[in-house]
Order: sequence, then structure tokens, then C-alpha cells
Amino acid sequence: MVVPSTTSRDQVLELIKQKESIEHKISEQGKILEANRVGMTDSLVDAAGFPRNDIDVYQVRGARHQIICLQNDLKSLMKLIEQGLHTVHAETAAQQQENLASTKLQAMDIDSAGGSQRRPAAPVKPIAKVNVVSEGSPAQDAGIALRDEIVEFGTVNAGNFRDLSQIAVVVKSCENKSVPVRVRRDGKMVDLVLTPKTWSGRGLLGCNIVPMDSIER
Repeated sequence: MVVPSTTSRDQVLELIKQKESIEHKISEQGKILEANRVGMTDSLVDAAGFPRNDIDVYQVRGARHQIICLQNDLKSLMKLIEQGLHTVHAETAAQQQENLASTKLQAMDIDSAGGSQRRPAAPVKPIAKVNVVSEGSPAQDAGIALRDEIVEFGTVNAGNFRDLSQIAVVVKSCENKSVPVRVRRDGKMVDLVLTPKTWSGRGLLGCNIVPMDSIER
């Protein structure tokens, strides 16, 4: 089994925890704005230019400031998570190449000794594909695109994949939590972070995942 370095993986997991913490804080500050029935851009003064007396202006200003700061922190953190995921997958790919080279050498040794040649390890294969991505959905927000081929979805990959119910279990158990997702798009690997959650549409993802052998219509 190919396993990236514990340090790299742990660092990414810690960053994801920080991301979830920041998202929770943003949500809490957002509740303050909701309680005052204002958003991030609504005016805090009345027509005469005086502070509105129907809201807690001081509280709203504080919440807005916190949200802006937290959103900036979240943006920076997302870049670190993306870089970390690239590192983890790069280490995995390097280990796969090393294992493949070792397998070939062993096969050559066996063949030269008159034994039967071992077949090299099969390349990583996609486990499912995306045939629908809804506008404004968590999937679209995460960067998932139509016809993406899913290589890894959380802990599910080609090494342990049996059927789509495994992905459904990950989605349900990780509601409002970050899930690392790796897809193959136009022959290239793309690392994403998806957060299953309730939105204005159906389900927690807003995309349709089907088996690789499913016929597109």
C-alpha cells in the first residue's frame, strides 16, 4: 500500500481542521448580522445620516470586521491546503514509481532465473465520474467540473472501491466537513477540497456521481 509521509498528511489534516474552525467562526459572526437583519454592505446610518436605532451598530461593525479578517485567513489557508494536497499526492506518485521500478527489477530477476515474470502494478484508476454539476452547489464551489473522473474521494480509492455507496457514506459522515478529492481532468490530476453541506438544491453535493462504465446520454 502506498502511503505518503505522515508529516505531510498530518499537516494537511491540521490545516483542514483550521479551515473548519474558521468557517465555524464566520458562521457565528454571520448569525450576528442575521439577528440584526443586515448583511455585509447594508447601510448603518439612516436617511439623516445618524446611526440606525433599529440595530446594534457597534455589534454589526464588529461582526463585519471579524468576517472580513476571517475570510482573508480562510483564503490564505485554502492555498496552503491546496499546496499540501499537491505535496501528499506527489509523494504518493513518487512512491508508486519507486514501487513500480522495484517490481520491474524483481520481475527481471525472476525471469533471468527461469521463473515466471511478475506483472507490474496497475496504474491508479478512476472509481467514478461526474455527469452533472449544479450551479451554486458545494461541488461547483469546490471546483468539481462536468466529466471529472474521481480518483480519490476522502478515504475511497481504487484500492478499496466496491460501489458508489462508499462515497455516499463519506458524504453523509462528513457533512459540513472538508473532504479531500482527487480527480482526473483532461488527463491531468487535480486536487480539490469538497465540503458536503445543505444548500438551496438537492443533496449535500449538488453533483451527480456515476460509475465509470455508465453511458452518457
